[in-house]
Amino acid sequence: MISLHRREATTQSPDKGPDAGHAARHSTMPQTALDNNTPLLSGRQWGGPTIDTPSSTARTTLYVADGQGWHCHGTTLFPSLSLLFFVVPQPFAQDPRQATAAAAQLAVFAVMSVCLFTYGVGVAEDRALPWDGYLRTLRVGPLPRLTGRLLTGLAFVVIGLVPLVLIAWLMTAATLPLSRLVMTVAALLAAGVPLFALGITIGYSLSTKAAMAVAQSLLLPLAFGGGLFLPPNTFPGWLDAISTWLPTRAGRDLVVTATTGTDLPGTTLLMLGGWTLLTGSLAVWAYRRDEGRRFRFRSELAFCRDDVLLVDSR
Repeated sequence: MISLHRREATTQSPDKGPDAGHAARHSTMPQTALDNNTPLLSGRQWGGPTIDTPSSTARTTLYVADGQGWHCHGTTLFPSLSLLFFVVPQPFAQDPRQATAAAAQLAVFAVMSVCLFTYGVGVAEDRALPWDGYLRTLRVGPLPRLTGRLLTGLAFVVIGLVPLVLIAWLMTAATLPLSRLVMTVAALLAAGVPLFALGITIGYSLSTKAAMAVAQSLLLPLAFGGGLFLPPNTFPGWLDAISTWLPTRAGRDLVVTATTGTDLPGTTLLMLGGWTLLTGSLAVWAYRRDEGRRFRFRSELAFCRDDVLLVDSR
């Protein structure tokens, strides 16, 4: 015969036994919600600010992600410094087409660095916080949190592109007609989609230290191999053949075509679409894997602290 006994949740002080106050000390949720024996679904239940609406959850994610984005500040300035020290002094900086292409390449690098660090390392850091586990128990779903992350990344992209555009405009012969402005923005967004998905895959698959190591290991090889620092027409044949298979090369060719009007290589859209499909599938897999391995365990642990079932076999 099996009997089930419900034990009422109580908060004890740490000096009343080896296990006293364990739930209070190790809980990732507000303690008042545990004491009230209520589901942990709303900020209203613990007297704090309401965060169970999509807009408030997105703002909260934006605030937390911005606080965790310190590692992206240096990489957002690197493209501008590269243009200033390695492009401006060169003679081709006074050639409109070559200067525009150089600025376009570095713009893709700015987008890639944000995707790898803000979405890769930043997501991994957020996952290590107890607050992320609590946000996942809200009823609004993953869309508001994803929106907050997107807005954070776009803010860092703008921070990286504004000085880059100013330096190219003031110190080089680079030009961008208004008729190509919308096309250039669309090309940058399209080039960033597979890189964004790659960052999400890294963030939801690895720990913070591992994500940082992987992001740093991928940054320069993708940049050099994709022609973001040197134009691909300077590559040897073997490197150019490898470069055409990289997502950064496809993004670079698309953005350069949008800004300068040069012919688009025939493999660009095919490679960009293939990488988008591949990295997008990996990002969905990584998110669902993390949801199953971490969130379910944490939520079950949090909800079961108030209802501990003691099973006695007779």
